[in-house]
Amino acid sequence: MLLRRPVAAALLGLALIGSAQARNDAPVAHHYVQVQLGGAQTAPVGGRLLLFVTSAAAAKAEAKDGKVEEVDVNPLHPDQTLVAAREVARLAPGDTVSLDADDIAFPGPLAKLPAGDYLVQAVLDANHNYNYSGRGAGDVVSEVTPVHLPAATLPVLQLSRTLPAREAWTLPPSASKDMRDAMAAAREHAQPIDFVSPALSAFWGRPIHMRGWVLLPPDYEAKKAERYPVVYYTHGFGGGGDRLYGPIANSYAATAKGEMPPMIWVFLDESSPTGTHEFADSVNNGPWGKALTEELIPSLEKQYRMDGKARGRFLNGHSSGGWATLWLQTRYPKVFGGTWSTSPDPSDFHDFTGVDLYLSDANAFRKPDGSANPLIRDKGKVLATFEQYAKLERVLGEYGGQLASFDWVFSPRGADGRPQPMFDRDTGAVDPAVAAYWIEHYDIAHRLQKEWPALKPDLDGKIHLIVGTADTFYLDGAAHRLKAVLDGLHAKAEVRFIPDRTHFDLYVQGDDRWALLKQITWEMYGIARPGSTLKPPAK
Repeated sequence: MLLRRPVAAALLGLALIGSAQARNDAPVAHHYVQVQLGGAQTAPVGGRLLLFVTSAAAAKAEAKDGKVEEVDVNPLHPDQTLVAAREVARLAPGDTVSLDADDIAFPGPLAKLPAGDYLVQAVLDANHNYNYSGRGAGDVVSEVTPVHLPAATLPVLQLSRTLPAREAWTLPPSASKDMRDAMAAAREHAQPIDFVSPALSAFWGRPIHMRGWVLLPPDYEAKKAERYPVVYYTHGFGGGGDRLYGPIANSYAATAKGEMPPMIWVFLDESSPTGTHEFADSVNNGPWGKALTEELIPSLEKQYRMDGKARGRFLNGHSSGGWATLWLQTRYPKVFGGTWSTSPDPSDFHDFTGVDLYLSDANAFRKPDGSANPLIRDKGKVLATFEQYAKLERVLGEYGGQLASFDWVFSPRGADGRPQPMFDRDTGAVDPAVAAYWIEHYDIAHRLQKEWPALKPDLDGKIHLIVGTADTFYLDGAAHRLKAVLDGLHAKAEVRFIPDRTHFDLYVQGDDRWALLKQITWEMYGIARPGSTLKPPAK
């Protein structure tokens, strides 16, 4: 779980949920917002129409110079912005569609917002990927518009601007000078991966591309006879091929300065229309693990001077990428020489972000004592519950959300051809049959316990898991359980807990945002080149 939208710097405290609950539940007249497709498009479009409503005062207080450029949800504070939605099959230029802001809405209907000044914005999610990556190329948006509630009528919102594609090889404003300086050289040493997988294409009945980047070390061309260890890296939830430029530039810069050893990096894109496929072999997403280990890796090793042995193939990923790399190492122990998985999604389903899937009456929304199951925290304060997150995700759309993504990876396929949901989105009740399937097929701790005698010869010593004790999504809980299982098996494994670190600052040491990654790469290199005299620079 790695959120893709910017995190607010301060808690705005809009309390839309609380205000909605504080008012009586008497029937109210529905508020219909008219949205027109203006001059942004010359052809009809369709998609999921989203309406965002937030407090004007709070939004302006947070914005630079008080100018609000957009109104959006913040998954770390899901009750700060009201979002309503409907599907639109076809909207031609000049046509107007009506959106009922009291029908499909979170955290509650527009009619129950307290009186006051608000800002609204409409977005047509043309590619149905808002739940994964937020607004992006091809989406059509309106201007941010002020409204005062209650109002007899609301202004017509004009979808007046189509968002462009993100420019390739650009870094966010937060990128360091070293990363910016290294970008041109990194780009020269990075080569795109576009591999059509026979196994995945057979599963889907159409060509399926595996994409990513191969980053060669600075001395690759100069040392024609040398082979290199390889790090297979994959991103967290919300990432993708167009969001790998930062890690690529960082890795190249650190290698060029000797802060990382010379290795080949393979940056893998694990995004899909259903979320992150996590390189798991799934009845819903297809055989991604098989495609990687039996097709893509052999193809890459024919093209590049890679070690080509398990002792020289390593895995690294964070969040959902952390789960993916932990899964790949335990599922294909003969292929890889070790995984360094950081803050992975739950590896023991006794604690699936607080939910015990082994309980016969498990509920995703409520603990056994009836209290709400928290999902997101910061500095000891609960920011969002599992129920809030699930219900916001449902409004944003049925594809690509974090919780729906888990269903696509872990669940059995239903009679309708879609994955069976692990829990009821209205009540939170966990389906015990689906939970049993999850446990049997994808609970890493369970699999290790059951199959350790067979796995031990190829897996012992290869598991490295690192997580913060204050992980934003409570992922340290499952890591503690996995450690207990590994300890009980007397496995040679490292499960490291970094005090007070969250999901987002785990790699930071002092002023270096990537210090942990640099340390990890030297640990990898020591395995691949045990006799090497090459050492990290002295601090």
